Amino acid sequence: MRVLKAVVAVISGLVVLVAAALFLLPSERIAQIAAQQFQTATGRSLTIDGAVRPSFYPVIGATANGISIGNADWADDVPLLRAEQMEIGLDLTALMRRDIQIDRIVLQSPVIDLRRNSEGRGNWEVAMRASAPPPQDDRTGSTDTSDSVASPDIRPRAFSLGLARIQDGQVRYRDAASGTDIRLDALDASFGLPALDGPAEITLAAQVNSQPLEITLATDNVARLMSGAVVGLSLDLGLAGARAQFSGRAGLADMIAEGRLDADIPALRPVVQALGQSGGDIPSEYLPLGFSGQITRTADGTLYARNARLGAGRLRLEGGADLALSGARPKLMGELSGDVLDLRSASGAAARSGTGSSSAGGGGGAQGWSRDAIDAAALGLMDAELSLAFNSVRTDMATLGRSRFDVSIDNSRAVLDLRETSIFGGRISGQLVANNRSGLSVRADMNARDISLLPMLTEVADYRRLQGRADLDVNVLGVGNSIHAIMNSLRGDGAIRFDQGEIIGFDLGGMLRNLDMSYMGEDNRTVYDSITGTFTVSDGVLRNDDLRLAAQRFSVTGRGSVSLGARTLDYRVTPAALRSEGDERLRVPLMITGPWDAPRFRLDLEALAREQLRVEQERVEELAREEARRLEDRAREQAAQRLERELGVQREDGERMEDTLRRGLEQELGNRLRGLLGGN
Repeated sequence: MRVLKAVVAVISGLVVLVAAALFLLPSERIAQIAAQQFQTATGRSLTIDGAVRPSFYPVIGATANGISIGNADWADDVPLLRAEQMEIGLDLTALMRRDIQIDRIVLQSPVIDLRRNSEGRGNWEVAMRASAPPPQDDRTGSTDTSDSVASPDIRPRAFSLGLARIQDGQVRYRDAASGTDIRLDALDASFGLPALDGPAEITLAAQVNSQPLEITLATDNVARLMSGAVVGLSLDLGLAGARAQFSGRAGLADMIAEGRLDADIPALRPVVQALGQSGGDIPSEYLPLGFSGQITRTADGTLYARNARLGAGRLRLEGGADLALSGARPKLMGELSGDVLDLRSASGAAARSGTGSSSAGGGGGAQGWSRDAIDAAALGLMDAELSLAFNSVRTDMATLGRSRFDVSIDNSRAVLDLRETSIFGGRISGQLVANNRSGLSVRADMNARDISLLPMLTEVADYRRLQGRADLDVNVLGVGNSIHAIMNSLRGDGAIRFDQGEIIGFDLGGMLRNLDMSYMGEDNRTVYDSITGTFTVSDGVLRNDDLRLAAQRFSVTGRGSVSLGARTLDYRVTPAALRSEGDERLRVPLMITGPWDAPRFRLDLEALAREQLRVEQERVEELAREEARRLEDRAREQAAQRLERELGVQREDGERMEDTLRRGLEQELGNRLRGLLGGN
C-alpha cells in the first residue's frame, strides 16, 4: 500500500508540475521554444504567428494558430507548409513511461507546397541533425555513461498515434523533370497508428486538378514498411471515376509489389488530366478500360502480369504480358488471345465512304475518302512485341476469321505480321506497316489466296459488281495524315489472278458481239473463265496494260487506269476473239469511264472507224491479190497451150504442165540431134 501511495503521489505531483508550467509560461515563450527545437532538428524555420493555447485535460497538449514551416533553400519564398491551426495532444501517462503516445494531431486548412527539382531532389527532404553528445568527465575525458550503467533495463521508446487528421487542406506537387503539376484541394485525410510495429490505415479524400480522389491504404506493419521491408498491403483508389484495388505485398525501398490488381476506367482523359498531363482521348467504342490479374513490380521498374484479363470496350484479351519502364519508352511484351477482336468504330462506314452510309458512299466518288485527320501519336507512347490470336477480328475495312499475328512497335513504327489469317473464305499473309516517325506513312505487302471477291470488295470499297475467287499480290506505300491523302499518294505494284466468276451489271459479250450498249442492268452478267494481269501504282493511280479476260464465247484484253484516290475508271477493253456463228466480228474497243461504283460504257467510235477502214483496205487488197493471181494463172495457161502446139505434145491426164513441157522439149531436142547426126 505504501508503494501504491507513493506512485500516486509522484504522478499527482507530475501532473501538477506540468499543469503549472503550461499555465505559467507565456504563449510567446512556448512558440519560441518549439521553433528553436524544430530548427535545430531539421534546419527549417518554424513560425507560429498566432496564440498558443495549452491544454492539460483529458490530455496534455496545445493548440497553435498561424503555423508556417520554411521551404528548401533552392525553392522560392512560399512556405513548405502553412496551417491556420495545429492541435496536438499527448498521453501524459505514456510520457511518464518514456513512451510517445500521441492521441491526436489535427491540421486545420493547411497549404502544402511539394516540389522536386530537375536534379530529382524534393523540398520535403531534410537532413535530421544529430543531438548533442553526452557530456564528458572533466577529469578523465571519458563519456559519462552513468545513466546507462545505472539503468540496464532501458528499452526503446514506444510510439503510437491515435489520430492524425488534415481538414480542408491544399497540396500542390510539381516535378521540374517530368513537368507534372498536381493540385489537391478540399483535402480531408486521417491516419491512425496504434503501434509502430503494428497495422495502420490511411484514408484520404480530395479534389485532384478538379477531379475527385479517394484513397484507402492499409498495411500490417508500419515499421517494417518504412524500413523498406516487404509487408502486407492493400490499396483502394478512386480517381476521376476510375477505380483500382490492390491486395498483396509491397516494399517502399525499391517500390516492389506483388499481388492482385483490379482496375476499371470508364474514361481515360479525366484520369490523365487529374495527373497533370494532357491527352488520353480514346474513342468511346474502346471504353471502358479494365484489367484484372496477378501483377509483380520488380526493383528495376518492370511490371509482370499473369493470368490477366484486359478489356477495352468490346475488346477482351487474356494471357500474360510484361511492361518494362526502364528504357526511352515503356515496352510491352506478351502473348494474348481472345474470342473476338472487335475494332470497329461508330464512324467506320464514314471512314470508307466519307459520308457514313454505303448508299451515300456509292455516289460516284463525289464524297471521296475521308479527310478527317488520323491521330497516330499513340504509336509513340510505347514499344511493343506481342503475339496475338483471335477466332475473329472485326475492323472497319474487313472481317477476318481465325487469326494469329505478331505486333511490333519500335519508336513510332508499328509492324503487323500476319502469320495465320483467314479472310473472305481464303487466306492472307504478309505485313502491314504504319510509320509515324516523320509523318504518317502506311505500307501493305500482302499475298492473298482464294479470296471471295464480292464480300471483299463490298466491305473494303463498297463495290458490288465482281464475284468469283481470286489471288492477289500487292506491295503499296501511302503517305498522309488522312485516308484521302494516303489513297492519293499510293505507289507500288502487284498482280491479280481471278478464277471463274461474274461481272455483275453488264453483259460484255453481248455488247461486243452486237455493238449494243443496252446489255446493262442488274440482270446482266459477264461470265468469265479467268482474268489475269499485273499493275503498277503511282500517285494513287493504278495502271495496267496486260489484262486478259477469257470467257467461253469471247476473250478480251484490257489496258488503262483506275484512280484509287479519286475512285474513277478510265479503261479500254478490246476483243481479242469473238466467236458467234463461226464468224469473227469486228474488234471494237469498249471504253469504261467514270466513278467505279457507277461506270459509263461506250464504244470507241474512232477506233470503230479505224477498224472498218482497216477491214475495207484488207478487202480491197485481197480482191487485188485475187485478180492478180487470176491474170497470172490465165497468162500461164495461154503460154502453156502455145508451147504444146509448137512442141507437138499432148498433156496427159493428171500430168503437170511443167512435166508436159519438159517431155515436149526432150522430144524436140532429140529430133534435132537425130537430124544433125544423119538420123542415126
